[in-house]
Amino acid sequence: MATQKLVVAISSRALFDLDESHRIFEQQGKEAFCKYQIEHENEILKPGFAFNLVKKFLHINQLTAAEPLVELVLLSQNSADTGLRIFNSISHYGLNITRAAFTSGVSPYSYIPAFGVHLFLSANGEDVEKALCAGYAAATIVCGSSGNHTEQLRIAFDGDSVLFSDESERIYQQQGLEAFAENERKSARQPLSGGPFKEFLSALHRIQAQCAQHPTAPIRTALVTARSAPAHERVVRTLRAWDIRIDEAFFLGGMPKGAFLKAFNADIFFDDQKGHCESAQSHHIAAGHVPHGVSNQ
Repeated sequence: MATQKLVVAISSRALFDLDESHRIFEQQGKEAFCKYQIEHENEILKPGFAFNLVKKFLHINQLTAAEPLVELVLLSQNSADTGLRIFNSISHYGLNITRAAFTSGVSPYSYIPAFGVHLFLSANGEDVEKALCAGYAAATIVCGSSGNHTEQLRIAFDGDSVLFSDESERIYQQQGLEAFAENERKSARQPLSGGPFKEFLSALHRIQAQCAQHPTAPIRTALVTARSAPAHERVVRTLRAWDIRIDEAFFLGGMPKGAFLKAFNADIFFDDQKGHCESAQSHHIAAGHVPHGVSNQ
């Protein structure tokens, strides 16, 4: 049976530090940007917010002699001409990224299904919103990590509006905590609908199963949610109904998430609320903002 690869798409600005050239684009226009990129195409770019995460994803492929478990694809609004600097930098760092789409200023999100992408990471919030609206897991990288220096990839997720739909979050936002708690008690045995990151989590779970015999699990996952008991029961039963395992779960009852993400040693944390992303950032944890659901309307 063929291996089901996890496919992650990354934008050039998430992978590398392109702040200087992006500033030229915004202040001087496309022509000046292209001229700058070509003039500097032999200068190696510095790592961006998602660089260490990409290295962790690619390292998983070293654990098996079979076909790769993970593929990284570059989706860039650069042109192929100006993209030479990006591929020169990819080669310099020894990153095994061979597939790319260069769209010359047009949002590349429409190529996500063609590449079979499970997760799209970008520094461009508009591209991320378009990908989410089309039904794909996507996040805006808002900060980098000072790092989990082990080889294990550690990914943390918020629950409502990320792994799960925002159906319960809407009740909380519109009717308050008491109504939310009552609804979760009544619906404890009714699985939540899937959110934008359900399929990505499922793909991670498949890799964990394929590497079950490896002495050290290549991926460890965590749910870090503001929910508390008794609203935890519906979450547990939902994951069970999906046949997906989460390695660690934290039901924080509204406590700040940053310290727990630091203790978990997360490589990245995905949340729909910018405040929680800022809490992660304050503890030097990379964060991906998921602009989905009622909190972002």
